[in-house]
Amino acid sequence: MKISLLYAAFFTLAACGCQCRVDAPPMRLWDHDAPGALGSADQDIPTLTLYRPSAGKASGAAIIVCPGGAYEHLSMREGPPAAQWLGSMGITSFVLKYRISPRYHYPAAVQDVQRAIRLVRSRASQWNVDPNRIGVLGFSAGGHVASSAATSFDAGQPDAPDPVDRISSRPDAVLLVYPVITMVDPYAHARSRKNLLGDHPDLQLEQLASTDLHVTAQTPPCFLVHTADDRTVPVENSLQFFQACRVKKVPAELHIFQHGKHGFALAEDDPQLSQWTTLAAAWLKTHGLVNK
Repeated sequence: MKISLLYAAFFTLAACGCQCRVDAPPMRLWDHDAPGALGSADQDIPTLTLYRPSAGKASGAAIIVCPGGAYEHLSMREGPPAAQWLGSMGITSFVLKYRISPRYHYPAAVQDVQRAIRLVRSRASQWNVDPNRIGVLGFSAGGHVASSAATSFDAGQPDAPDPVDRISSRPDAVLLVYPVITMVDPYAHARSRKNLLGDHPDLQLEQLASTDLHVTAQTPPCFLVHTADDRTVPVENSLQFFQACRVKKVPAELHIFQHGKHGFALAEDDPQLSQWTTLAAAWLKTHGLVNK
């Protein structure tokens, strides 16, 4: 049986002495084929990998982690290590393997994160998670996935044949780290846009996929962090999303560091940038995802 990269990454963490606990191989989001599936290979099957905090430390909250990778790969630096960090605060976490280019384009990854939220909520009692304390954390293109979850959700379909689809896909909190937000020039990340929307998307499709244009009063509280000199994904992506939250009166917190390369992840080797995790922990505590 083929072991996914996310599951294999756990063993790397374990070998380093980390305390992250993963209980099982990745679980499929759908028992059957995902919507629009083009086959049944590993790349066609979106999954969640569960990471539990240490025994007796669980806060009851859960966060789904969306790694970045420009919609062409999934960065392991932004997956299991983020789960390890969340676990240190007592948060149960799930690393999402969403569908990417070249086989999949918009809105496959959006469908995957929506389903992931519904699935975690549907099994909340099984995993000792509060169904009203489920967040999403996204890095770079994973930030686009997470911000899509924050701006494109529904309360569930009451008459859906699949019980999971009857459950809300709205996250309760969203954290966006150097996120891809807009698909419209001049601030779009060209590679993410191409992988997500194709070579020559029209303006209507670009606007449909630009999450800052779809913030509403129902968008959940958001935490954003970026660097001012990010040369890959311009800081204007976070600025525009934050401003949209301000207009709609959505609780939002934005931190912009003066320097830092794109893709710093937890920034453990940078005394300045690494402060973002402390700031995020305080924000999570404020919004009830970490015990006070």
